[in-house]
Amino acid sequence: MSISSRTSRTVRILGVASATAALALGTAGTALACNIKDFSAVASCDDNGKGVITVTDKDGSRQKATVSVFLSTDGSETKIDEKEVTGTREGATVTFSEDWAPGATYRIHVKAGKNLVDEDIKPNLTAPSKACASSEPAPEPSETTPSAPEETAPATVEPTASAPESSEAAEPSAEASASDSAAPAAGGENFPSPAAGTSNLAETGSSSSTPLIAGIAAVLVVVGGGAVFFGMRRRGASKA
Repeated sequence: MSISSRTSRTVRILGVASATAALALGTAGTALACNIKDFSAVASCDDNGKGVITVTDKDGSRQKATVSVFLSTDGSETKIDEKEVTGTREGATVTFSEDWAPGATYRIHVKAGKNLVDEDIKPNLTAPSKACASSEPAPEPSETTPSAPEETAPATVEPTASAPESSEAAEPSAEASASDSAAPAAGGENFPSPAAGTSNLAETGSSSSTPLIAGIAAVLVVVGGGAVFFGMRRRGASKA
């Protein structure tokens, strides 16, 4: 009688443990899937004092995703840029160069897999109330040196008939050199943004180990159920 009770209790414990393990494995497989909650965004200033928008992807399944940034202004939107990022558990980042204005609002859209993620990061990103201070010094105004003709003109030479001609010739040359030295400032650099493709996106959000996890879970459930059934049958036979 005591042996039968001990066996029945052991079988029940084994069945509960198997079911718990199966549930844990199934939950772990679901947790690995990519989710919009894995993404976050922030507006900040880089080391050069210029505005940037940084998006972080903490997707442990390493799903490749496409991130698009839109500037929202008075009900209309302007696309800033679009880039790809492959998430990690520690967090992978992608940076967009954007000279944001204080309080500006940005909508950030994430698309991963075929039907895995196709949502916006909520809430929309709002830039800080203080603009970035560029570390580049402001260009100084060009200084002209009108004293150049005075340096070239001889101070001790007495005026002669040819002196006025030489001084008149010196003045246009000084004006020409001053005009040549004032060159127009070069235009700003352009930053072309590469178009990001979406052909390399993975088709599913589950990892390659998902079928193996599901198989192990199914086997554990069957073993646990059989063990419970066997224990209850032994217990009924012993009572009879």
